[in-house]
Amino acid sequence: MVKYFLNLINTIFIAAAMASCGGDGDGGKGEDSPAAITPSVESIAFDAEGGAKSFTVTSGGEWDASVSESWLKIVKTGTLSTSGTVEVTAEPNNSRQERCTKIVLMSGSARNYVAVTQAGKAPEPVDPSIEVPEGYELVWSDDFNGSSLSSDWTHEVQGPGWVNNELQTYVNGSFNGQPVTEVADGILSINCFKHNGKIYSGRIYAKVNEGWRYGIIEARIKLPKGKGTWPAFWMMPVNNDFGKNPWPRCGEIDIMEEVGYNPNYTSSSIHCESYNHVMGTQRTAERLTPGAQDEFHVYRLEWTADHIYTYVDGKRLLSFENDGRGNVGTWPFNCHFYVILNLAWGGSWGGAQGVDESVLPATMQVDYVRVFQPK
Repeated sequence: MVKYFLNLINTIFIAAAMASCGGDGDGGKGEDSPAAITPSVESIAFDAEGGAKSFTVTSGGEWDASVSESWLKIVKTGTLSTSGTVEVTAEPNNSRQERCTKIVLMSGSARNYVAVTQAGKAPEPVDPSIEVPEGYELVWSDDFNGSSLSSDWTHEVQGPGWVNNELQTYVNGSFNGQPVTEVADGILSINCFKHNGKIYSGRIYAKVNEGWRYGIIEARIKLPKGKGTWPAFWMMPVNNDFGKNPWPRCGEIDIMEEVGYNPNYTSSSIHCESYNHVMGTQRTAERLTPGAQDEFHVYRLEWTADHIYTYVDGKRLLSFENDGRGNVGTWPFNCHFYVILNLAWGGSWGGAQGVDESVLPATMQVDYVRVFQPK
């Protein structure tokens, strides 16, 4: 009965506990009877990495404690006596913003609070050679300086015909000892090859469960050669329910694509319910990028709440503006998207003029991928 009563009171008072980081001006003291329940601290601070801390509680009788934020967990001991302990654990804060809450302490009608703050994640150290766009900061990058892909990347595993009538099989890292993705000398190679009459290649996702909303996303890439190749650097929405929000309604951002039968012509496109290639209404821009198959070029997306622009070596290619109507059919680009790199073989576009298997193996090389967001 006591627990039921305390939980009921907690529901009534929890809104007061969720005041801003500035606090309620009482220095952590309850307004009803501050002496009736007293914590050993008035506030707790965590760094961005999180961790665990504890404090003790003394009261005039049975007591309880509660917190409503999911990033903070508490474990209480001694609640049926006049003293006890609260163990507090904070999860890592991956946001740049400080976050805060209050732990509500209750004993009878008395209330008290312990303020909890957690620092935002510090900006990543930036190599002086990286040019950071003005007003932005580097929030994620991969320069492929190790000997294998980092855990930020996920391989797709799918058979031929999965999408766009493509002919390759996507595998997880390698097939029969041959890698579809390999990292060496600061370069990621995505390889497409033939084995026993079948074609194998790689498709990988960066931060597939987190992604980013808005920012500047760029990669430095050298494209493969040969009729049948279809390399791409693009983005799709995170955690999308394709049963309820199928393509193209969900949105797609193609930062760079090229097909081998039209060498060195790189394109950018957006796809959504109103503008997509099935209807012939997609918004696409294409331009000759001399040497795209022989040397590295920088392909960039600038994505804000108002527009999507793409660039090749700093020169704008595609411009797509938000019409401002709040219509998901024309602007589904207000949620988190993740980065995709892949090398397809054949398919509805890559194989539109046939394929030439004599060019295999073929390789798409990536020097780096970087994500910048506004400060």
